[in-house]
Amino acid sequence: MLFMSKKKLVNIDLTDMAHGAIQEKLDNVMDDVLENILNPNCEPKKKRKVTITLSMTPTETRNSVTLDAQVKATLVPEDSATTTILVGRNSTGRIEANELKSGTPGQTYIDPEDGKLKDDKGTDIDKVEAEGKDKPAKASTIIDFQHSQKKESN
Repeated sequence: MLFMSKKKLVNIDLTDMAHGAIQEKLDNVMDDVLENILNPNCEPKKKRKVTITLSMTPTETRNSVTLDAQVKATLVPEDSATTTILVGRNSTGRIEANELKSGTPGQTYIDPEDGKLKDDKGTDIDKVEAEGKDKPAKASTIIDFQHSQKKESN
């Protein structure tokens, strides 16, 4: 009766090869993949992929092989972020640009982060009103037709 040895003829264990460097590379890439999965700015149901590429280059005599291992992840990109920018010129003619915070030009809103009333550009209304008091009042261009009619009828 012939007994066969249970010893493996090809003794290659990826977890131990290169002093554990291949396993370490896989662990690092898996951290990146799991971080990407937990990122709320990424599509949750799209697939992520980890690829281990083993490249083997034999010597001229073919009695040894240089093995190069690469571990790569294919991650889901973050969703884009879109906003509206209000642009125009100020009273001195210089260009100004601010992000529209309220959703509608000219509309005020309550900032959920600090609970304060703000203008459409995110500036605190108290600050806007205080700045307005410091500026000299412009000549009114409003014409009160009812007031003019009262004078004419008297």
